[in-house]
Amino acid sequence: MRPDTPAENVDHTAEAARLERSAGLYPEDAEALLLQAAAHRELSGDRPAATALYDRLLSDAAALDNPHLVRALKASNLWEYDHEAEARAIIDGIRAAAPRDAAPWVIVAEALEAHDELEQAQETFTEGARLLLTDGEEPPYATHPLLFGRHRVRRMLGADHDAWDTLADGLSTGPVPLDELHDPGRVWSLGSDNPAELRAEISRLRAELGTYREALSRPFPVAVLHWPKEELTELTDAYPSLSAEYPSHEAHLATIESDLRELATSGTPNLGIVTGTVPSYEAFAASEGTTPGDTTLLPQYATTLAARGRAVAWPPQRGEACWCGSGAPYGECHGTQS
Repeated sequence: MRPDTPAENVDHTAEAARLERSAGLYPEDAEALLLQAAAHRELSGDRPAATALYDRLLSDAAALDNPHLVRALKASNLWEYDHEAEARAIIDGIRAAAPRDAAPWVIVAEALEAHDELEQAQETFTEGARLLLTDGEEPPYATHPLLFGRHRVRRMLGADHDAWDTLADGLSTGPVPLDELHDPGRVWSLGSDNPAELRAEISRLRAELGTYREALSRPFPVAVLHWPKEELTELTDAYPSLSAEYPSHEAHLATIESDLRELATSGTPNLGIVTGTVPSYEAFAASEGTTPGDTTLLPQYATTLAARGRAVAWPPQRGEACWCGSGAPYGECHGTQS
């Protein structure tokens, strides 16, 4: 059950409790499961319970895949039930930490925007964009909300278009241009007695809803499966039928990068990489009632890992280490692959 499901169609309290139980059963996926549970707590109106879940995760922040994301969600939640001072302190800390992931930037900027801190919201969107975008390169899918949010806030402030606003316009795939969607004068159309204005506003709202639905239709990335060298050796030794799929580790890594580039070229957004382990794969095969040597099981395993929140976005952000685990910057490793 997705957290965006309307309250009238789901018992958010029960769904949160189910996810919390699942987190106890699958500790390796606790971060993703408890974040979903916290979202359901927020939607149920129990914001203190959501904060308790964020605090539970942050009690061992070093073990989290994305502690900045958890802090950003906690700050946004706190502000919604009158803990403004604490929320602002967390937001300031996130901005100072300068995370190399777009999601925390978007969440804290939208929290500022929601509370009419438009100048601060614009600065936050801009800081994130400046850190994560590289001149001359196509912005990664994960950074699109940064550019769209920045465009929206700047329209509300009456700022002139700049290069990033133009880029946001070009990235938007909706039938209504961003300039029109983000027009601050739209609110007056809702009170108009002019049928033409009302019809135009309904069209804009439908386009905006379509964009949100498109984003929600892919709650996790299109993920490619990656095996570390030791895991791949163990896998092919145990299941020789997979050797044809993985002739060598070097070929495996090269195939991952080329497949992802081909998907990106074809226009597929929100790409990612999931890392497999032999015990996890064997358990998945057992749950499916088949043998791990079945090559058709591999993409299903990758999709399952992605759905459990195990995917890492591709390509890595500017300056980040390569996804392959070499420790070298992506731009000096597989990022140079032609």
